[in-house]
Amino acid sequence: MKDQKNENLSAYEKAAQEGIDPRCIPQWLDGPVPEHDEIKYPDYPESDQQSWKFLYERQMKFLPGRACKEYMDGTEQLNLSPDKIPYLKELSNVFRKTTGWKVARVPGLIQSQNFFELLRRSVFPSTDYIRGKEELDYTPAPDLFHDIFGHMPLLTNKSFASFYQKFGEAALNAKGENSVKLETFHWFTVEFGLINNSEGRRIYGAGVLSSHKEVQHSLSDQVEVKPFDPEKIVVQEYDVWHLQPILFAIDSFEQLEKGFDEWCKKNGLLS
Repeated sequence: MKDQKNENLSAYEKAAQEGIDPRCIPQWLDGPVPEHDEIKYPDYPESDQQSWKFLYERQMKFLPGRACKEYMDGTEQLNLSPDKIPYLKELSNVFRKTTGWKVARVPGLIQSQNFFELLRRSVFPSTDYIRGKEELDYTPAPDLFHDIFGHMPLLTNKSFASFYQKFGEAALNAKGENSVKLETFHWFTVEFGLINNSEGRRIYGAGVLSSHKEVQHSLSDQVEVKPFDPEKIVVQEYDVWHLQPILFAIDSFEQLEKGFDEWCKKNGLLS
């Protein structure tokens, strides 16, 4: 008989229980965090600025012809460049003008309840520290490169931003098995999603776009790509520590929003 308690743990929580990396244990926020204009710019050492420059330039070499247009447009709207680690407050002000979202500065990987509450309010939680030199190729814990470079450009897209706000709302209503299903949905869309367009198949998932290895692997013949189907996505198994062998492709962000909305209403997670 399966351990029901363990079955309802997130993939990261299961991995943390196995002792893989303590930074992947989500932490509870002990109070309000700085949002929007309250956010201060850290006094980054030059080594951090160099890490950002290295990661940005290396990743950008691979994105033309691989990243979706909506993502590339978002990097321009946010004025991302290799010259300086972006200021979260300035990014937040771009979101307010484009999709009505804001940015909050958080200390690291936060508990899902805290995370979803911020999303429900159209607030994206971001770290403001960058991985060390020894982890430039891969870090299991979230950092500002993953949060800013991976996630934020698509939050300038109205359909994606609307979907993500609904995701936060639905996740707060989910219990038990539905919570795990939503986490799985998040993994195969927000983190590792692909999109089909007139130019071919492209990447929109933040976990792929911010990963040196995944951005090359995800569009290769080593990956089985399945069509977007919420019912199949939420039961697909995955491992957070290895290159992904199975991914799902949407046909548009409107399809993503509509499909998610319908699945949630069917399961009583959205009214």
